[in-house]
This record gives sequence, structure tokens and C-alpha cells, in this order.
Amino acid sequence: MDVKEDLTIRFDRAADGLTRALGSLPALAASVALVVAWVLTGPMFNFSNTWQLFINTTTTVITFWMVFVIQSSANRQSKATQLKLDELIRVLADARNEFVALDHATEQELSAREEEFGQLAEHASTADIGGSATPSRTGHATSTQRRIASPASSDGRRRGS
Repeated sequence: MDVKEDLTIRFDRAADGLTRALGSLPALAASVALVVAWVLTGPMFNFSNTWQLFINTTTTVITFWMVFVIQSSANRQSKATQLKLDELIRVLADARNEFVALDHATEQELSAREEEFGQLAEHASTADIGGSATPSRTGHATSTQRRIASPASSDGRRRGS
């Protein structure tokens, strides 16, 4: 393992630990206590510019650093979730392959998928109102319902086949 890899692993661990620790109730209580202590020291320092600069600089620097720490943790958690979903898509016979790469899709492609699922949901609720059996009521989808719910990808292949 090289030095860069070792530093990355250490940073990731530290970022996760800091994110958990600073997102806790004790951390919030400590921050409130710090601000209260700062306010109470105001008269000692005659509410000077230096006194004000202390809290402004401290909170700005901490916030600046925490943006990177929290973003690092969020990126890794998001990637892990995405990989888990990709694995589920891969193993399901009726899943569409193109959904694996959807996180790299354009805004237009995402909007088109959102509209498609809106129509599928509307169709399913209309079928419920009309009294026809749906997969959620019977536990079994007809072949037509399966095609509507998950058509084949553009190349006709299924993930995991």
C-alpha cells in the first residue's frame, strides 16, 4: 500500500468518525455551550472587535473544513448505496440494464424516466380503480403487466441473463 492510499484510508475513517461525532446531540450541546461562553465573556472584552472576530473566524474555519469532511462521507455512502442498487438490478431478471448507469444520465433523461414512472403509477392506479387484479393485490403479475412495468432495454437484453 502506498502513502497516498494510506492517507486516503485514514482520511476516510477520520471523516466518517467526525461526521458521526459532530452530527450528535453532545456536539450540538457543546457548540451551544461555546456560544454561550463566548457571549458571557463579551463584557470582559468590552464587546470588542477582537472578541467578535474570534467567534466569526472560528465558526467560519470550522464550517469550511466540515464541508469537505461531510462531503467525503456523503460521497462514499452514496457510492455504496449506488453499488448495492446496481447489484440488485444486475440479479433481477426483469430489471432494465440502462438503469445501472442512470446516475450518469442527463437531466433530460432523468426527467423522461420520471415521467415514464409517473405514467406507470397512473396506469397501475387506474387498473386498481377499474377492478382488475394487479401484482400488489394478487401477488402475481400477468405477462402484460410485467411488460408494462419493466420493458426490455433498447438492445433487448436483461441484466444478469
